[in-house]
Amino acid sequence: MSSYDVIVVGAGHAGIEAALATSRKGHKTAIFTIVLENIGQMSCNPSIGGPAKSHLVKEIDALGGEMGRNMDKSFVQMRILNTKKGPAVRSLRAQADRKVYARNMKKTLEAQENLDIIQDMVVSITFDKDKKVVTGVKTKNGLEFLAKKVIIATGTFLNGLLYVGDKLVEGGRMGELSSKELTNSFIEMGLEIKRFKTGTSPRIDKRTIDFNELEEQPGETKIALKYSSRSSDEEVLAKPQLSCYLTRTNVNTHNLILDHIDKSPLYNGTISSIGPRYCPSIEDKIVKFRDKDSHHLFLEPEGFDTNEVYISGLSTSYPAYLQEQMVRSIKGMENARIMRYGYAVEYDIVNAKELDYTLEVKKIKGLYLAGQINGTSGYEEAAAQGLMAGINASLALENREPLILYKDNSYIATMIDDIITKEIQEPYRMFTARSEYRLLLREDNADLRLSKYGYEIGLLSKEEYDKVLEKEKAVYETIDNLSNTNVGTSNKVLVELLEKYNETIKSGISLKELLRRPSFTYQDVKEIARYANVSYQIDFRDDIEYQIEVFIKYEGYIDRAMKMMEKNKKLEEKKIPKDFNYDIMTGIGREAKQRLNEIRPYNIGQASRIMGVTPADISVLIMYLDGRLS
Repeated sequence: MSSYDVIVVGAGHAGIEAALATSRKGHKTAIFTIVLENIGQMSCNPSIGGPAKSHLVKEIDALGGEMGRNMDKSFVQMRILNTKKGPAVRSLRAQADRKVYARNMKKTLEAQENLDIIQDMVVSITFDKDKKVVTGVKTKNGLEFLAKKVIIATGTFLNGLLYVGDKLVEGGRMGELSSKELTNSFIEMGLEIKRFKTGTSPRIDKRTIDFNELEEQPGETKIALKYSSRSSDEEVLAKPQLSCYLTRTNVNTHNLILDHIDKSPLYNGTISSIGPRYCPSIEDKIVKFRDKDSHHLFLEPEGFDTNEVYISGLSTSYPAYLQEQMVRSIKGMENARIMRYGYAVEYDIVNAKELDYTLEVKKIKGLYLAGQINGTSGYEEAAAQGLMAGINASLALENREPLILYKDNSYIATMIDDIITKEIQEPYRMFTARSEYRLLLREDNADLRLSKYGYEIGLLSKEEYDKVLEKEKAVYETIDNLSNTNVGTSNKVLVELLEKYNETIKSGISLKELLRRPSFTYQDVKEIARYANVSYQIDFRDDIEYQIEVFIKYEGYIDRAMKMMEKNKKLEEKKIPKDFNYDIMTGIGREAKQRLNEIRPYNIGQASRIMGVTPADISVLIMYLDGRLS
């Protein structure tokens, strides 16, 4: 019987990050997958990033995770979204070569020390019923493996059912087996199980698309766009890029869908589980938004060496023959040939209220859950949870304090707080709007916010951390230098720029104050500084210069956000003992007491966000914790 420090079940985005974190920390780890060739598979769209999701990827990278670094090796296109909006919502989005992404992830796992990769299906989790502690797993091949920690990252494979019209197939992904038995272990543990649904779009042959009828969206090739600070600018800039294309549904598409709505498993009663609100099927969009006569569709190439093109925005579970009619009703795809049909997938999840902040199951010590099993959707959300589960499982093995991030320093913490505190009724997706601190939690400063944790826990090297410290020093020293450098009308470059932007100055002005003005850029300020013959360094990497500009232009807003953060921080820092007895409390409502007992919040901040717990209840709780009531 083999024995490991950590066993990870599932080799998708969550499982990969978990297994790499624990093995890189020196813990003997095994990762189980049903099919070795499908490690790191992108089951749905071949892209990573976008608003809030790119923030997660950069936070993963700052903590020493792999997703961003692998995407920089595997992309076919990089673009910045929301460039006309503020820096809080500006985000990087990349199209991946699906095969290259998965192949690189498999190589990374295979090359990792302390990590065994095993092709077998885990059918049950073993645990000591008296001590309430995990002991290992059993597999389909009749083998038992012992482990001190077990991380479950099964994605959509728990009791997975696939729907294409009236055709029903068991599976977690088309062509792959469903994990039917594993849910029984969670039921045996007394965990609450729910049923969620998601879906994917058809893939079509690019040779059958009329690209002349479509709007081209090329990638950005002028500057080095990347997810990982550990990737070189030269490596990223050298990569060729493919274009995406934009088209729309139309009235004919909508009529076709509405006329055959009884053929949709979502609307004929076949599927009763809840799908993602913010990534709905095309039939859901058209039924719920009947006033719209068209919806955007993005044609995304799946790689350099394939003809497959993913139709983002056309997720569907209609019968195959209707999918063909639907696709051919759309401009530019009148002669398109479907290579893979879309489908819906229904799967089991565990209610995330069963988890602690560490993603450890409260009822069973040593058992962690990460990814879609917790009710989230998306590769980025899954990878972030996998990394945190792996980190905290490792720290527990080392008898160290867990890594608990807070809502004021990461989107990762915002997501974890949301799923374990709020009642998640549908697949959870990260948005910038979910954070009240979004101006502080920009994707451009993820390394400054979180790299110290990656270094302290041992996943980020000293060399990489030193680079972050150098960046931080360059940013703050330059801001200080600009604030202490005054220029006036004797500066020829300044005069020319004032005329260009139709602006004036009454007297001398600091370079920092100039940069505050909406018209002026850091490049402008550099030219003025050169003419003034300043003695300090002003030329830096693009990411450092962008950081300087954002900090100065949004300094007032950032200061206000910091004050709000400091005000709320006291609640986040006030921890609640794990064994605190809520039943002895008087003066709070029955619902509040019930909810506090269910969730067992980590701190006062989390307690204050629980539905049904009022500010008055929190005041009473604080008094009990301070010993003023007993």
